[in-house]
Parts: sequence; C-alpha cells; structure tokens
Amino acid sequence: MPKAKGKKRRQKFGYSVNRKRLNRQSRKRAAPRIECSHIRHAWDRTKSVSRNLAEMGLAADPNKAIPIRKKQLPVMEMEVDGQDKGKRVVRKPYVLDELEYEASLPEKKSETLSRDLIDYVQYMIRNHGENYKDMARDEKNYYQDTPKQIKRKISVYKRFYPEEFQAFTASLQQVKMDQQ
Repeated sequence: MPKAKGKKRRQKFGYSVNRKRLNRQSRKRAAPRIECSHIRHAWDRTKSVSRNLAEMGLAADPNKAIPIRKKQLPVMEMEVDGQDKGKRVVRKPYVLDELEYEASLPEKKSETLSRDLIDYVQYMIRNHGENYKDMARDEKNYYQDTPKQIKRKISVYKRFYPEEFQAFTASLQQVKMDQQ
C-alpha cells in the first residue's frame, strides 16, 4: 500500500530565526531553580554567582571565606593608599537578616503517625488495657503483630502524642468510674 502524499515532508532550515537569541533564552530557562525564596528574589541574572553572593553577604567558596591558617612567621601588613584589598561591600544585607531569622526559628515536629495506627492503638488500649498477649490474640490484629510489636507501637504513640495519650487515658478512667 503506497504512502499518503504530503504526510512526511523534509525539514527546511529556518533562516528567519535568530539562533543566538534562542540559545540565550534556552540557557536562561535551563538555569537551576534557586530553592531559597530570599536568595531567589534578590538574585540578579546579569551578575555572576560569586558577585551575587558577595552582595548578599554570603560566601561562594567556604575555603576562601574562612581560610585555614598556616603556621608562618608574623609578617607586617601594610595598607596601600589606605584601602583594604579584600574588603567586600554588602549591598543586600536584608537577605542575610532574613536567612538568619529563618534559621533561628524552632524546627517543626515532622514525625507523625498514620490515623489508622492511632485508631488501632487506641482500640487495643480501650479493650485490653496493658495486656499485650490479649491484644495479640484480638481479631482486629490484622497484621498479626506479636505482643512485643504491639507494645512498641503503643510506646511510639505515647512518645509522639503525649498530650493526646494523657487525655485518652483520663477519658478511659472517667468511663470506668462512671460504670462503677
């Protein structure tokens, strides 16, 4: 069966396209994304990485920022024309301030347990108290956890949610008092 006409054409070179501009735009788009929002907003694409970081008061090379001192004889340093060679001007100090403030904030508690595990532990404690052997024989023990595994899960729950565990045990004691 013959091919349909006009379906496959030879690619022709586009003379009207500015290749230099295309390459520059693709390089700009392919540049890595800066994760830190403070640095990203203060970044100037026209400047080099070391110049950008120096203006923010950050070090591009940690070895040059805090050099390792070599044991040498004390040498007198002389100023030339009253200027320091290595002095850098921080033009964007607000970036450094924002980074320091963000670093001083307390770390958020990232450890959590699944809702299913919390419900499972509460069910076991509600029905069996501290009897881990009965918990292991319970029909809701779908994963066939051993008494030691159940004890470990309960201790993890106690460690992650101490206030919730205290409130839960207090409510259980209140229910027991009401039943008597």
